[in-house]
Amino acid sequence: MLDSKIVGGLVVDGTGAAPFRADVGIKDGMIVDVRRTGELPGSSGIETEAVETIDATGKHVLPGFVDIHTHYDGQVTWDTLLEPSSGHGVTTVVSGNCGVGFAPVTPGREEWLIKLMEGVEDIPGTALTEGMTWGWESFPGYLDRLADRGLAVDFGVQIGHGPLRAYVMGDRGARNEPATPDDIEAMARLVQEAVEAGALGFSTSRTLAHRAIGGEPVPGTFAAEDELFGLGRAMARGGRAVFELAPTGAAGEDILAPARELDWMRRLAEEIDRPVSYALLQVDAAPNLWRELMETSAAAFEAGAPLYPQVAARPFGLLIGFAGLHAFSHRQTFRSLSHLTPRERGFELARPAVRTAILAEQDLPVDRSVQFDGIKDLIAVALDRLYAIGDPPDYEPTRERTVAAIAEQRGVPGLEALYDLMLESAAGTDHPATSMLMIPFFNYSDANHDAIREMLTHPAGVSGLSDGGAHCGTICDASYPTFLLTHWARDRTRGERLPLEFLVKKQSADTAALFGLGDRGVVEAGKRADLNVVDLDRLTLHTPRMAYDLPAGGRRLIQDASGYDLTMVAGTVTRRGGKDTGARPGRLLRGAR
Repeated sequence: MLDSKIVGGLVVDGTGAAPFRADVGIKDGMIVDVRRTGELPGSSGIETEAVETIDATGKHVLPGFVDIHTHYDGQVTWDTLLEPSSGHGVTTVVSGNCGVGFAPVTPGREEWLIKLMEGVEDIPGTALTEGMTWGWESFPGYLDRLADRGLAVDFGVQIGHGPLRAYVMGDRGARNEPATPDDIEAMARLVQEAVEAGALGFSTSRTLAHRAIGGEPVPGTFAAEDELFGLGRAMARGGRAVFELAPTGAAGEDILAPARELDWMRRLAEEIDRPVSYALLQVDAAPNLWRELMETSAAAFEAGAPLYPQVAARPFGLLIGFAGLHAFSHRQTFRSLSHLTPRERGFELARPAVRTAILAEQDLPVDRSVQFDGIKDLIAVALDRLYAIGDPPDYEPTRERTVAAIAEQRGVPGLEALYDLMLESAAGTDHPATSMLMIPFFNYSDANHDAIREMLTHPAGVSGLSDGGAHCGTICDASYPTFLLTHWARDRTRGERLPLEFLVKKQSADTAALFGLGDRGVVEAGKRADLNVVDLDRLTLHTPRMAYDLPAGGRRLIQDASGYDLTMVAGTVTRRGGKDTGARPGRLLRGAR
C-alpha cells in the first residue's frame, strides 16, 4: 500500500518537458511511481491503494521549489515554519549567503554577529537577540545544533566569510585588514572542516552596499586574491560545494568593477572545478552592463568554467508605506502617533486634520548613523521612480503609475499624492494606511521586464536573490516562485511570457542541481516526494503586509499567496489549502562530503 497518491493532475515534472497527465505514488517519503493517465493505450493510472488519495483533477502537480538565496541563519533556531518561503511552494532553502551568518563564533562575540546580520540583511537585532538560541562555537557545532530540529522545509547553509574572518583574525578581520598567509591557512582549515561537516558552500560579499549596523563594510569586502583563492581551494577539498558572492559593483557603486570581478571568478571556477555563483542585476548607472556580464559568463560556462550568475524574477528595490519606510517619518505629528497600534495609527493618519498637519510640517533632524534614517530624503526626490503597484500588486507598472505622474494627473503636490496613495486600504484589511509602493533600485531601468526576461532565459542564469527571511521591513521577495508562475507564465501583458515548464525547471531542478542536490527538484520515481499541487487558474500573489510576529515584537513583511492546494515535504503534507498543517518533516540538509 502507498502512503499517498496524487491522481488526475497535470504534472510539470521539472525537467522542462511539456506537462502531462499522470498519477504520482508516494511511499516512505519518496516518489515510487509516476504513471501517465489517458494519454497512452492501456494507461489507467496508479491502481495500488493508498492511505490517502489526493484528487488533483484540474490542478497542476509540480516539484517542490528550491530557493538557493535566503537568510534564515538565525530564524531557524527559533522558528520551525520558516515563512515567508514555506508559503510559496518552497520545500528546500539554502541560507548563509552574502558572507554573513552565525558560525563560527568566538564566545562573547555573538552580539557582534547579530549587528553584522542586522546591518547587511535588515533583520531586527532585537528579534535575533531575543529569539536565537546559541550553543555552538564551530561551524560543525552549528550544524549539529540544528540537526535534530523538525522544520517545515529542508534547510541547508553555507559558511560565511564575515564570521569566519572575525573568528580567526579578531578585530583585524572585522576591520577588513589584509589577511596574512597564516590567517588564510587558518581560515582555509575551517572552510574545509565546514564543508566536510555538510556546509553547502562558502559565501562572501564584496559590495559596499553590504555594511554592518554601524556602517562598517562586511569583513571580506576587500579580500585579496590570495585569500579568495585560498578559501575557494579549501572549499573544493571539502567536497561538492558552491562559492557564492555579491561582487564589487553589484549595486552599481563602481560600474567598472564587475568586469574585473568576473576575471578572477572565472579563473577560480576553472581551477577548483566548483560552481562560482554571483549576484547579477541591472543598474541604472550602466543599464546595459548586465548583458555584457551575462555574455562573459556564458562564454566561460561554455568553455567549461562553472560560472553561474544568480538573477532575480522581478525588479529589486524597496517597498514604501506607512507601515514601513516612508517620507514622513521625521515629522512631529507622525512621531506623536508612535505609541499607537498599527490599526489605530492608520485611522489617525486618515483624519483630515492629521493629514493636513503632517503635510504642512518640516522634517526633524535626521540621524545619518541610523540605517535607513535618511531614506525619506531619497523618497522625496525620487517620486518619478516610486510606483503605485496596487492590489493585487503589479510589478511591471508603466511610468503613468509613478507618484510624480499621479500627482500631475490629480493636480496636487507630489508628497500629497504620496500620502494619499499610502493611505489607501489594501483589499481584505479593516484599516487604512496599508498600501505599499515600490521604488525599484535594480532591474527596472527601462520601466519594463524585458531585461529580466533575457536574464531568466540565459543558459548561464540561475533563479536566486529572493533574500527570504531578510530585509524584513523593506523587501518581500521570498514570493519569487509564485511570481514566476503567475506573472511570467500567465499574467504578463507588456511583453512575452515564458513557458510554465521552463519556469518550474528554473526554480526546482536547476537550483537543486547547482548545489548538487540530485535527490529533489524533479517529479520522477526515485526522487524525494517534495511536491506542490497548485490551482494555477486561481493562484494569486497578494499585496505585501506588515506583520509584527518576530521575537521582541519585530516587524516583517509577509506576502501571502492563494492557490496552493497542497505542499508536501518528504511525502508529508506541510500545507493544505494554504494553511500550515503543523507537520515538520524538513531537516538540516548536509552537502556531499
